[in-house]
Amino acid sequence: MASSWLAAVGEDGGMGGCVFCEVVKGERAAHVVLDEPDVMAFLDARPLFKGHTLLVPREHYETLTDLPGEFLGPFFGYAQRLAGAMESVLGAAGSFVAMNNRVSQSVPHLHVHVVPRNRKDGLRGFFWPRQKYASDAEAAEYAERLGGALSSG
Repeated sequence: MASSWLAAVGEDGGMGGCVFCEVVKGERAAHVVLDEPDVMAFLDARPLFKGHTLLVPREHYETLTDLPGEFLGPFFGYAQRLAGAMESVLGAAGSFVAMNNRVSQSVPHLHVHVVPRNRKDGLRGFFWPRQKYASDAEAAEYAERLGGALSSG
């Protein structure tokens, strides 16, 4: 069962270790969507919409400015593939791709949010109502669908 990584984040965003590094190392459960040598993507524990995925580099970088320039293109190539999967396998009309650097960054490990979007889905500006999966099995099914699309091309 995938536990919420947010449970380990303190009120001020601080923590003893990096929660996303724990996910990457397999020390913390997550619904993995993409597992590549240089990146990992997994479902957000508190999604804006079902299928909301976090893309992280396996190596710990706190912000975008810390990411080596030569990895910038490949990293966002994975984000591009995730955005395509939102449409092809989830039937989303599009996607929202976002990143915070320090301010509003709940986990200090570089991560890109890739969120499936549809017209009139209720997302307005930066008011982001969070949703829940009905069960761990439903979250696993979303991760499997997205992961299947990414592994096939």
